[in-house]
Amino acid sequence: MDKPMSNLRNTPVEVLTSVQRRRRWTPQQKLEIISKTNEPGNSVSAVAREYGIAANQIFQWRKAYIEGSLVAVGANEPVVPSSELQDAMRRIKQLEGALGRKTLENEILKEAVDFAKAKKWIAHSPVLPEDGQ
Repeated sequence: MDKPMSNLRNTPVEVLTSVQRRRRWTPQQKLEIISKTNEPGNSVSAVAREYGIAANQIFQWRKAYIEGSLVAVGANEPVVPSSELQDAMRRIKQLEGALGRKTLENEILKEAVDFAKAKKWIAHSPVLPEDGQ
């Protein structure tokens, strides 16, 4: 250890006395910690030691920040796993395809009805004009 014993004695120690074992970090606190890791001269390990957090936790927060989920948490927006998002996007594509097919069928049926109405009108007309009249 590089630190003298006098520095170790003055280091604050956090004692957890409640039943709750996990600390809760707000999105703002997480963003503040992440931004400290990007400052020149700071490393993830140093910031982790400063806040009493495991370095891998900060790496997870940074990854979440890059993916956008940490920002969504800060904005009180729902966050869904990427697998659920991919399933939803696949389902949306299927539904759009089905809607397109039904729209096409509807257009064809409308044309068929219009054509049938026109044929019915010609068949029911009392006298058809002759070509020469």
